[in-house]
Amino acid sequence: QVQLVESGGGLVQAGGSLRLSCAASKRTFSLYSMGWFRQAPGKEREFVAAISRSDGSTYYADSVKGRFTISRDNAKNTVYLQMNSLKPEDTAAYYCAASRTIATMTGFYDYWGQGTQVTVSS
Repeated sequence: QVQLVESGGGLVQAGGSLRLSCAASKRTFSLYSMGWFRQAPGKEREFVAAISRSDGSTYYADSVKGRFTISRDNAKNTVYLQMNSLKPEDTAAYYCAASRTIATMTGFYDYWGQGTQVTVSS
């Protein structure tokens, strides 16, 4: 099993930045593709970004392209989400997840973190 723990969330004003981290307990972290998802109250969980386990290819939702950057440090078993130019619409609980293969849908992910709250004020 893989345990994932997110951190870095908080309250920030519109236009500000936050960097989320997701630490994995499993030594074989490099064998998993990683993704970030978010969920606002009353909304479905939506895809934000993903990074492959092999060549590090990245994928982004249209809503965050140009503002968010996903990266990973396999030596530290950690995946990051750098969020710039934050908007109130970005307010949500953010979750990291691990998948056997690169994917943009929640059903493909085997392990999930507990989430970290990001709140963007106007």
